[in-house]
Amino acid sequence: VQLQASGGGLVRAGGSLRLSCAASGSIASIDEMGWYRHGPGNERDLVARIDTRSGTTVYGDSVKGRFTISKESAKYTVYLQMNSLKPEDTTVYYCYADQHYYDRRFWGQGTQVTVSS
Repeated sequence: VQLQASGGGLVRAGGSLRLSCAASGSIASIDEMGWYRHGPGNERDLVARIDTRSGTTVYGDSVKGRFTISKESAKYTVYLQMNSLKPEDTTVYYCYADQHYYDRRFWGQGTQVTVSS
């Protein structure tokens, strides 16, 4: 599975950005896709994830109500709509895809999001 992420950039506080993550390869076995981002201690914190079959979504506490993850129908492309951005959202965002049966996780390249105050 290969993941191609796009959509990062520079925006003012209160603005919006949309990230995209397109999967290719053995996509039929992908069960979950989502986004992590680097936290203050350089750990990766969950931003949002979506079950590719049920559409069930989960969000990190810091982004609830501001970010929305969605999946394009019939494709393994997910979007992260980020609204009401804050300077503390500034970091590198990474998309991922999980194959639960094979217990494998694939990562896309990071995309930088910078929110100016």
